[in-house]
Amino acid sequence: MKIVLPGGTGQVGTILDRALSAAGHEVVVLTRRPRRPQDVAWDGATLGPWAETVDGADVVVNLAGRSVSCRYTPENLRAMMDSRVDSARVVGEAIASARRPPKVWLQMSTATIYAHRFDAANDEATGVIGCTESGVPDYWAYSVEIARNWEWAQEEAATPGTRKVALRAAMVMSPDRGGVFDMLSRLARLGLGGPVAGGGQYVSWIHDEDFVRAVEFLIAREDVEGAVNLAAPGPLPQREFMRVLRRAWGVPVGLPASRWMAEVGAFVLRSDTELLLKSRRVVSGRLEDAGFAFAWSGWEGAAGDLVRRARVGRGLSRSSPRP
Repeated sequence: MKIVLPGGTGQVGTILDRALSAAGHEVVVLTRRPRRPQDVAWDGATLGPWAETVDGADVVVNLAGRSVSCRYTPENLRAMMDSRVDSARVVGEAIASARRPPKVWLQMSTATIYAHRFDAANDEATGVIGCTESGVPDYWAYSVEIARNWEWAQEEAATPGTRKVALRAAMVMSPDRGGVFDMLSRLARLGLGGPVAGGGQYVSWIHDEDFVRAVEFLIAREDVEGAVNLAAPGPLPQREFMRVLRRAWGVPVGLPASRWMAEVGAFVLRSDTELLLKSRRVVSGRLEDAGFAFAWSGWEGAAGDLVRRARVGRGLSRSSPRP
């Protein structure tokens, strides 16, 4: 198949590009900074010659959007919104104008669309969309609005010949440098991976191999469209999630952090506390109902595999817990 990945140079795009290319597919990456023969230049907002790659493609997986690993200033929040909505809109325009439109358009979304909650897991049928919670910072609602507008840009695109799926993905865990697993592992190996603000907030995640398998599954399943959660069946409270990760790295202790300490740390790391403090308790109802089976359903096994792969990639011995 010919698969086009707009915004395919980030962590998730790199995972998909690597796996789909290895499987023998023709993968074209749309990027602002093309470096390889399979890279095509685009600006993520306007139609251009890049649209020719969409015409005749079998699949488009749009991953474009400004990274959320930043301070949530008004300027950065606006950039997050514009980059996601603009890219989804212009991908829809390219598909609509194609003589031979792709059969399916998978649009990246986020599990952050769901409410901050502890009482029950959010699936697609009964999950609570965020914005109405009490006791959380007002700007968290803007993150939900970003996700809603992101999905709406795909939904309203006039592409009747193309099936559309919105991927409400949890954190994709891979051993690649710079990803969320890499960041959390650094904290764990430094002894800083303890409970944050009590650690009761839930962490939803998906192993990178299952993410790729889920994408392949959704490409093949012509009867599935609309919003689909991509999250392993076992979200965990943050304190337990980090305890398992520390154990996988062989680090016995993780210092706890209060809310204000998390705010200081996020400021130093040029990130935001929403990534640490929001309870994302999300499960994949539609995916499993359609017959998808997770290879990595439990965090203990997944963390062990990811740590093993990270050690091999970095040349670390099992007796070297520190970076």
